[in-house]
Amino acid sequence: MVHLICLCALLILCCSGIYSARPNFIIFNPDEMRAESLGCYGNKLSVTPNFDKFASQGVRFEQCHTTYPECVPSRSSFLTGWYPHVNGHRSQWHMLRNNRGNNSNTDYEPNLFRYLKNAGYNVQWYGKNDALSADSFATSVTNWVNLGTVVPLPNIPFNDPLFYSFLFNVSSGTLEANKDYQNLNAAINFLKSKPQDPFTIFLPMNYPHPPYTFFQPYYDMVDPSKVDYLRPSDLPNKPDYHALIRKYRRLDQLSNATNAAVMQKIQAVYLGLISFEDFLFGKLLQTLQETGYENNTTVFVMSDHGDYAGDYGLVEKWPSGLEDVLTRVPMLIRHPGGVQGRVAKGQIQHMDMMATILAIAGINATHTHWSHNLLPILQGYPENDTDLNRPVFAEGGFNTNEPQCFDGRSDNPYDQDIFNISGLYYPRALQEQQVPLSDCRAVMIRTPQYKLVLRSDPTDPDHYSELYDLVRDPKELYNVYNNPKYASVQVDLERQMLRWYIQTADQTPFQEDSRLLPPTMM
Repeated sequence: MVHLICLCALLILCCSGIYSARPNFIIFNPDEMRAESLGCYGNKLSVTPNFDKFASQGVRFEQCHTTYPECVPSRSSFLTGWYPHVNGHRSQWHMLRNNRGNNSNTDYEPNLFRYLKNAGYNVQWYGKNDALSADSFATSVTNWVNLGTVVPLPNIPFNDPLFYSFLFNVSSGTLEANKDYQNLNAAINFLKSKPQDPFTIFLPMNYPHPPYTFFQPYYDMVDPSKVDYLRPSDLPNKPDYHALIRKYRRLDQLSNATNAAVMQKIQAVYLGLISFEDFLFGKLLQTLQETGYENNTTVFVMSDHGDYAGDYGLVEKWPSGLEDVLTRVPMLIRHPGGVQGRVAKGQIQHMDMMATILAIAGINATHTHWSHNLLPILQGYPENDTDLNRPVFAEGGFNTNEPQCFDGRSDNPYDQDIFNISGLYYPRALQEQQVPLSDCRAVMIRTPQYKLVLRSDPTDPDHYSELYDLVRDPKELYNVYNNPKYASVQVDLERQMLRWYIQTADQTPFQEDSRLLPPTMM
């Protein structure tokens, strides 16, 4: 009798659309949110009760690293399982494409959402893009929308040295008009509509991406005087872009005391922006529970990359910057029936999400990729030696002989920052155009013990490379590159990096072509 009652209840749930035999997915993707700024990752000032509770309900990956410290390359990577260099996705202007042109090959570049849609998933996209070219949406996404008002403009005078710092005064915006709030509510309304098909909801949020401003209570939620952990500026043996960013953004005009206070306030507002994302995430989880989808939906919280947010006296990010504050991002996953409260210690890459979702959905990838399936860890299997000693890789920057990659090009119709002196990205565009070597190509290998960052350009084969002993120097303050005491470590890491490049240099498509001539046209 008990079994019969359970069976009847299951049938009722299936018929009502609340329960589906196929798993659902939600990807909550705040922009530019670094791991160390969440409470569950140890930040004592951050107010993130929903993220923290969620981490206790699933798995928190202690060391998750992005493959690139900028939006488009990073997102291209986590949707394909490709490192950015594999198919040239190393700039902000090269999205994942559906074809090469003229619809010659509709499977030119794969992506996670196309796999899911082709498998019958209702793929809902609420928020910004920075991932797919226009021709990829119809074949990859069921519905897409980006609601709300634009990013606030500077509310301080242009001649103020802080004008380019991204730190504004408190915003006059409202909750109801906010982009992330509106997009989150659209996702909530979709859940309340009781969709019948298995679904995937992608929420690419705008915050905590700068500018560092917001309305109350988030703007003043954290007392800046309590921010006592920032990495100092003007450290020796740092890459040239550290000083150049401060120069082009006029931060070098600040006195030492003013600079310290400004960086503390930037960090405090950044934490407040994260608290806003936490508030939104809580609303999402509540709706997931109320609509009955909680027990059949795997939820991911992850970010594309981090933010300096005052560390090293810097703001926002830099394309060839590969510090942990830029590469280390949160990865929190709650999987129905999976282990709870687990902290996975081994290093992973944010693009491991792709292989994990395909595994849960029972979909076979038909392209070569380097994404790792994390499902065994979600199910409680122990991490083995390979997991615990896995190196992770990231890359950034551009060769000086690839002008198509740089910001500030006057011939790029999508990037006109170089013409807008009052724009927040004018200093960056100007720096990239005037000192392109400061944004040269970089590649990082990070092991549990060490981090090596090599920078190279045709005009300078070894440009401000870095090596850190992460055990003794976890904040990456003391660059020991070419230090004789670390010579053997440096050589070993360089060899590992070379092997990685050989193995990931490119990928051969699964689709095959005839070697014969096509029919003659007479």
